[in-house]
Amino acid sequence: MSEAVGTSDGRARIALVGATGLIGRKVIEIASAGDEARIVGIARREAPMPPGARMEMFVAEPGKWGEVFEAVRPRALICALGTTWKKAGRDEAAFRAVDHDLVIATAEAAKQAGVPNMVLVSAAGADARSKTFYMRVKGETENALTKIGFKRLDILHPGLLRGERQDDLRLAERAALIAAPLIDPLLSGSWERFRSVDAALVAEAALGLALRRASGRFIHDNEAMRRAAREWRRVGELGEVA
Repeated sequence: MSEAVGTSDGRARIALVGATGLIGRKVIEIASAGDEARIVGIARREAPMPPGARMEMFVAEPGKWGEVFEAVRPRALICALGTTWKKAGRDEAAFRAVDHDLVIATAEAAKQAGVPNMVLVSAAGADARSKTFYMRVKGETENALTKIGFKRLDILHPGLLRGERQDDLRLAERAALIAAPLIDPLLSGSWERFRSVDAALVAEAALGLALRRASGRFIHDNEAMRRAAREWRRVGELGEVA
């Protein structure tokens, strides 16, 4: 089993799957602007990266991703994989193939390669007992990840994500974002977790949590991610890892 290492310039190497999505692009932008982490993107196909991106990108079929983990030996894996009901052709099996099967296969490959930490971008309301298919699959994925045995597993539960998506028109989401300033203050109690949150904040939290040394399984709502994001900024200022 390989041992996770940093880069020659001392930066921690963090693997990222889901690099072309909203959160993935923000992770690349933020990491590229600092000196704390070097992103290693792993994808099935080539795609344009954010301007100014400083990273490595490996393009391979998912069955080969384990070989990439073995070769680059990242400190952690950030998983921002996910599709939409529309992209999956409104087919439950096609949706599950990405949001569950591919996520689990990627995690297993990373663990086998010796990656100690994983951060999963999931969703507020994820629950394996949910009557909603989307939330049920997310919850089942989280449960399966827990059994893989990472030294540290962080699961992010963001509410509605605010940010500019690339070539991904989501009319319902766009309408919800327009209404968010009015709706967010009305969401209290157990509904507060569904409040909108900036994608950049989620990305900062993911980066900060990926570098944590303490072991365990942790679930982070919007407020917990705000705290993690603040700590990531502090790491950038002081050069320290929590």
